[in-house]
Amino acid sequence: MKRIVLTLAIAFAGLTASYAQSTGKQKMTPEQRAEKSTAKLEKELHLTADQKQKVYAVELDKYKQTEAWHKETSADRKAKRDQHMASKKETDTKIDQVLTADQKKKLDDLRTAKKARMQDKKDHHKGPKPADKVQE
Repeated sequence: MKRIVLTLAIAFAGLTASYAQSTGKQKMTPEQRAEKSTAKLEKELHLTADQKQKVYAVELDKYKQTEAWHKETSADRKAKRDQHMASKKETDTKIDQVLTADQKKKLDDLRTAKKARMQDKKDHHKGPKPADKVQE
């Protein structure tokens, strides 16, 4: 009886683990990502149709470039990071050119808030900082 229960428990655990791994998110295409980010900006900044079209083109270019970088297998992480940061600045500049002054201010506020949330998350994951040791 114990063997049957143990066998069933192991089988159940194995099936549960395999099911959990197979239900991951579907990878979005660059077009889907661009549409999603453009829709978010449209909602937040109240973009016009012309602005939406231009922002979509910039976002689509960004996501296609990002996908190409992910397919690259070069080992130099620092170079990839620098390249990604340069691309981000370029994308931000292109989007800023499309927006009005009020929209730019609101977008800057959104970016600042996002940066603060990311920093809070980063600090939260690190845990409490150790107290400075006092030398005697």
